[in-house]
Amino acid sequence: MFNDARLHTWTGGTPRSLAQLEDRYARQAKGSSPDGTQGWLNWMLRRTSDGRLVGTVQSTLSRPAGGCLEATLAWVVGFAHQGNGYGREGALAMTEWLRARGVGRLVAYIHPRHEASMGIARALGLTASDVVVDGEIRWSRPGR
Repeated sequence: MFNDARLHTWTGGTPRSLAQLEDRYARQAKGSSPDGTQGWLNWMLRRTSDGRLVGTVQSTLSRPAGGCLEATLAWVVGFAHQGNGYGREGALAMTEWLRARGVGRLVAYIHPRHEASMGIARALGLTASDVVVDGEIRWSRPGR
């Protein structure tokens, strides 16, 4: 599923090899950056009818200087599973989980032509800003 080149339409790059994916997942499974300044949450999205993996939702947790706890969100849904609401459902579940644990600000970076991801961001209550990083627009929802 994650070796499908179509998943890189909006993010760029090319699919990683199995060895590269294993290395990446091993690092992510530790749950934090090597210097301890970021926390990492990586959730697998599985279809309830058969348990099949359909995507992932991720969050990088940080605390900007003098600010509230912030979660930068990302989601990936396998090409064959897109359009079924899995990304929205997973992102909403993670958002609720984060809010219940005191995360103040939610952020996502989205390609300006990626309509599906912008729809998910709107469902999360995020709004687009004028900030562009690596060609992606910063969407955010301020803390409570």
